[in-house]
Amino acid sequence: MPITSKTFVRSTALLLLVGLLTLLGIVGTNVWLVERSQVYFDEVLEGRIARRVAIELRTSLQDAETGQRGYLITLDPDYLDPYENALEQIDDQLVELKRVLAPYPEAEAPVAQLEADIALKLDEMSDTIVLAQSGDVQGAFEQVRTDRGKEAMDSTRLFINALIEAIDNRLVEGVANQRNTTTALRWVSIGGGIIILLVLGGAIWAVLSYTQELARARNAVEEANASLEDRVKERTSDLGRANEEIQRFAYIVTHDLRAPLVNIMGFTSELETSVESVKAYMQSRPAEEDDPTAGDARLAATEDLPEAITFIRAATRKMDGLINAILKISREGRRQLKAESVDVAEIAENSAAAVHHQVADNDGEITTDIRIGKIITDKLSIEQVLGNMLDNAVKYQQPGRPLRVRISARHVPGNRVLIEVEDNGRGIAETDHERVFELFRRSGSQNHPGEGIGLAHVRTMVRSLGGDVTLKSKLGEGTTFIINLPRDLRFYLGNSSS
Repeated sequence: MPITSKTFVRSTALLLLVGLLTLLGIVGTNVWLVERSQVYFDEVLEGRIARRVAIELRTSLQDAETGQRGYLITLDPDYLDPYENALEQIDDQLVELKRVLAPYPEAEAPVAQLEADIALKLDEMSDTIVLAQSGDVQGAFEQVRTDRGKEAMDSTRLFINALIEAIDNRLVEGVANQRNTTTALRWVSIGGGIIILLVLGGAIWAVLSYTQELARARNAVEEANASLEDRVKERTSDLGRANEEIQRFAYIVTHDLRAPLVNIMGFTSELETSVESVKAYMQSRPAEEDDPTAGDARLAATEDLPEAITFIRAATRKMDGLINAILKISREGRRQLKAESVDVAEIAENSAAAVHHQVADNDGEITTDIRIGKIITDKLSIEQVLGNMLDNAVKYQQPGRPLRVRISARHVPGNRVLIEVEDNGRGIAETDHERVFELFRRSGSQNHPGEGIGLAHVRTMVRSLGGDVTLKSKLGEGTTFIINLPRDLRFYLGNSSS
């Protein structure tokens, strides 16, 4: 199943979300497990410290008791060395044991009892040694036989043994917890790694699938473009041939029309001369009131025939103008375009200078705002287009309003330029915006001479340059002609010629 762009985006986003959640889960779980492992480690460490202190305290008490008994039996002062060394350590060991067990409130009472038992045993040992040193050995033995010290020592030993057993159990549990935490951490890392690998694999599959779809689409587009380019070349070639045929036909037709028109104009001149002779003859003869035929002949020779000849001459002149217009467009279409570097600003200035006197007579002005450099196009066509636009602006200016014309040019996307000729003339009705570009069509009142070929000629020239011309206008306010051209005519000519 082909993967679409939307499917690719959704699947990629889902995979990224799953991967992110998995990564956050792994990180969070690892942090929690590490914290738990640290807690278990601290407990094990504290247990080992407590175990060591308890064992050392028990050993010190046993050393002290052994030294006491040895001295009482032998009265040898050397036996007091273990006793005295033990006394120096017991207090510190008891303080450290109390510190280790301080976080556990349940140990407070047993520790207090332990402290009392140790104090009682130490007092018993001290009393017996003092009695023995004073020579009352029997009194010292009597103190021992009271079992007061033995009971305190048994209670202390019992507490320490129970404490060591509890610590050992806690150590075993702590080590097991640490092992379980490490195992859980291992499995979380493995599981998360597998999920991330699956997500990565899914992402790679989606990217590869989408890349393959893009490659197939690109190949399809390239094939379509290749066939489209061939079709465009074929259609362009057909269009070029058809255009040449139309131009050739127009030239032949106008040429053939001109021959009978010249004959008509010649015969009209001869007819006019003959009519003048007849008119002079009829005017030289006296009117015969009793002859109605003579009256009709006089009227025909002096009024009807001259008027008809005038109409014939006007019609032939109009037809001659139309033929010349068609020939002009035909020749322009057959003219070989010359792609060269053209300074639009210079042409605009020259075109404005050509009509400056006509504009200045009515206090008008022409301004330019050219924001492009040189372009590659046909210079003569640009000169004719701008010249025609300015002639139209002067011809169709609004009476009683100084003419204002602005020529501007700027770059637009697609490696093209836009040239605008804006005026404040009488404007063009919206219904005539496209009609004015048709051959022999004019807009508004026809109070100026012309055949209606100017804008048609402009559009023909602009389209031959690979562009188009449109307009924006509002009746009574002015008109803006917009010329869209390629920056380099050679590209258009290259595509057209191919």
